[in-house]
Amino acid sequence: MAAGAAAAAASLSAPACAQDLSGSRQSFEKPSNDRILLGIGAAATPVYQGADDYRVLPLPAIDIAQGPFFANFRNGVGVNLVARRGLTVGSSVTFMPGYRRRDVPVGVGRLSSGAGARAFASLSSGGVIATVGATQGFVGNTRGFVADASLSYPIVASRKLILTPSIATSFADRRHNDRYFGITAAEAQTSGLEAWRGKAGFKDASVLMTAIYRLDDRFSLSGSVGATTLLGRTADSPLVAHRTLPMGFLSLTYRLSP
Repeated sequence: MAAGAAAAAASLSAPACAQDLSGSRQSFEKPSNDRILLGIGAAATPVYQGADDYRVLPLPAIDIAQGPFFANFRNGVGVNLVARRGLTVGSSVTFMPGYRRRDVPVGVGRLSSGAGARAFASLSSGGVIATVGATQGFVGNTRGFVADASLSYPIVASRKLILTPSIATSFADRRHNDRYFGITAAEAQTSGLEAWRGKAGFKDASVLMTAIYRLDDRFSLSGSVGATTLLGRTADSPLVAHRTLPMGFLSLTYRLSP
């Protein structure tokens, strides 16, 4: 059940390549099934994409679906416009994380967190779940555009254990890459870093493995480990200390609904 929450943790430094917290093929193939899952978790994640430092963050674990409405870490808060067996199409408002001034080199400004309007579609066939999405920032953050695509394959290893490997990639426009990874002339002068401008292009690629163990009918213990590597020009930003970075998430969740 950590998958969706791991996505949120990863999004502090990397893109999400995970699914919702319900953690079963049935939940993907029948996304309209009502459920309320709440829990607590902790993430070990870079302070921003490409950073040299990590931090451990306490995070809530949330997966709520009531009719067409949902709230989870993968897609935010929104509505499923199409929700039939094997296919989900929806729109939402989602969180876009930034970074603190103390997390970046001295002389580089902070990037505020914000929100974006998201549209997405997921298709399940033969056990494989393919998802594409697009997010346009409109409050805070870079106010840029990010598109993402992922593949995941939930494996029912036993009656209590579900394993889900996932891969993902994302593309960002010039505004997003420039405001997230860029160094302005003023910042270059005060920080000693080289001035750098971002361009549109594929931003990163990720792999994630999630394990969900059902303790009983209500409680589940979940863990996710993964890594993200920056692609193309973004990896050349002076802000990037490490092109590839791991992350992890652990959570305990409780199902309120039957």
